[in-house]
Amino acid sequence: MTVPTLNRRLMLEERVTLPDGAGGFEVTWTALGSLWADVDARAGREGVVAGQDHTRQKVRITVRAAPQGAASRPRADQRFREGARLYPILAVTESDGRGHYLMCDCETGALT
Repeated sequence: MTVPTLNRRLMLEERVTLPDGAGGFEVTWTALGSLWADVDARAGREGVVAGQDHTRQKVRITVRAAPQGAASRPRADQRFREGARLYPILAVTESDGRGHYLMCDCETGALT
């Protein structure tokens, strides 16, 4: 495995569901902390969503590993933020048997 270049600072965010006072709920996102990452663009595609052109780009984001259960360890129900760009996390795997890095499969342009 090639050692990744962790040169982009991303914010790891977690979805929080709060009651809206009318029997429903509101979804917000809370920051858990920043991680240095290697962002590698993959295949993309275009389509139409609600009558408008929509582009989706698969991205593999590699970060340093953290122990299971640690707040800094990404999960599939979280997302990364880089400014206005969002990277919803679809899956997380260890990059090698030593567990030094985690690979997060993400997709920009996904509706979150």
